[in-house]
Amino acid sequence: MGIAMKVTVAACAAAISGLALAQGALVKIDGSSTVYPVTEAVAEEFQKAEKNAIKVTVGISGTGGGFKKFCRGETDISDASRPILKSEMEECAKNGISYYELPIAYDALTVVVNPRNTFIKSMTVAELKKMWEPAAQGKITKWNQVNPEWPDAPIKLFGAGSDSGTFDYFTEAIVGKSKSSRGDFTASEDDNVLVQGVSRDVNAIGYFGYSYYVENKDKLKAVPIVEKAGAPAVAPSLEAVVNGSYQPLSRPIFIYVSAKSLDKPEVRKFVEYYLTHGEKLAKEVKFVPLPANAYALNKDHLAKKKLGTVFGGVAEVGIRIEDLMKREAKM
Repeated sequence: MGIAMKVTVAACAAAISGLALAQGALVKIDGSSTVYPVTEAVAEEFQKAEKNAIKVTVGISGTGGGFKKFCRGETDISDASRPILKSEMEECAKNGISYYELPIAYDALTVVVNPRNTFIKSMTVAELKKMWEPAAQGKITKWNQVNPEWPDAPIKLFGAGSDSGTFDYFTEAIVGKSKSSRGDFTASEDDNVLVQGVSRDVNAIGYFGYSYYVENKDKLKAVPIVEKAGAPAVAPSLEAVVNGSYQPLSRPIFIYVSAKSLDKPEVRKFVEYYLTHGEKLAKEVKFVPLPANAYALNKDHLAKKKLGTVFGGVAEVGIRIEDLMKREAKM
């Protein structure tokens, strides 16, 4: 075979190999709709940087729905707006799925009403509980039943679906028990559905991640929250999350990475890109980025193969950024 022919064959082989990489290199992500804006922003920038040689898909089946797929080995990464639960840890263990827990930002879970609502200036945790607890189903149907100063008008409730980590966190923080909620409300794992519902009804109230509120400020009004009697009303904001005053609805958000998947070059490249650029991109999509050393700790956990979770598999409320960092440092 002549030199020219060998070069041509080698070039064809390289082209075919490159095509196979472009077609076969795929990173599969699913989970929280709250975490979606951050992960999607990272995915878009990563794919540009890789000239689309690696494809990244990002689904929004909710934190619980995402963990179901993740623990079956169907995805490489799971977006989560709460830490992994004990039942999910057991399911992953049963299927031989070990994982890295990587906190990537903080969120201010936001209660919203229609902007034409003139009577809601703030709400207490107790008022929210009275409205959302299981005992309210079919009974608390008007605003004046929650607070006699409010009008005799129907309450239209919009909230996260039962597979959502936002549902888990909100019910734990407001009602006192995860997943404890009335069932007669419009539920969705897609926050855009909730945005549309509240924006179209003057008597509506709902809750979801802060970034969805910011993206729709012209259609919604955020409700300042009074944590307990005598405390000031605090509106959701990046500053209030950083200083720890927005309670009890501030929360860390995570990505969980399959240890098996991390052995794949495309997944490792994506995770490394996420931890390098996540701080900047989280801020761009209106999340509170963690301190720079948090992302360095995440990289250190990967390098030292520190698997598992710093949480106990149970729902926790009110974890401030500095508390999370102390846990991470001890892992």
